[in-house]
Amino acid sequence: MLTVEGLRSRYGRIEVLHGIDLDVASGEIVTVVGANGAGKTTLLKCLSGIQPVSAGSIVFRGETLTTVPAHARVRRGLAQSPEGRQIFTNLTVEENLRLGAYLFADDKVERDMQDAFAMFPILKEKRNLAAGGLSGGQQQMLAIARALMARPSCLLLDEPSMGLAPILVAQIFDVVKSLKALDVTVLLVEQNAFGALSVADRGYVMETGRITMSGPAADLIADERIRAAYLGI
Repeated sequence: MLTVEGLRSRYGRIEVLHGIDLDVASGEIVTVVGANGAGKTTLLKCLSGIQPVSAGSIVFRGETLTTVPAHARVRRGLAQSPEGRQIFTNLTVEENLRLGAYLFADDKVERDMQDAFAMFPILKEKRNLAAGGLSGGQQQMLAIARALMARPSCLLLDEPSMGLAPILVAQIFDVVKSLKALDVTVLLVEQNAFGALSVADRGYVMETGRITMSGPAADLIADERIRAAYLGI
């Protein structure tokens, strides 16, 4: 579904991605793990079209997206739930969800919203409240639900567990795992390597803008280097 080859990106003169190669097959959950500052968020910004690419290619469902603008990538089925949630705090929960569905004006929007409420029941309870009054965990649920309202075939998830209490982290990862049943392919970026690899099919390890390891998630969890560097074992 998604193939990235030789991807490079820079901020000014400083290159931060140094030739990234990765692929995501339809129906997979693939994770990119690494420390803060490794370049994971920049990678997702390149994929979603909000960070310029200086070299390399991004191919999504057979189409080269490297020069396609961000809004057009959403229309093609690529949606992102960004780091830091970035919800519209002065709008209600329901208004945030409807903005996620801005591409559509059909009767399925209401069904999609009910699906979001079924996935995150607390959002239904607070649908008429300002999103800025939600807890951090609830805001993260809203960010994921808003992205799903765009009906993506591939969801880009950037650090969904960041800053959350352990019980909420487990809930968020359970939701990520459940997306397979909805036929949503997921590319998950996370510092929480154990949580991410526990729900993923395959994983990549990123260090200072380069992919240094990749393989089945179970193999990466068992790898002594990964366990020492990222799992604290």
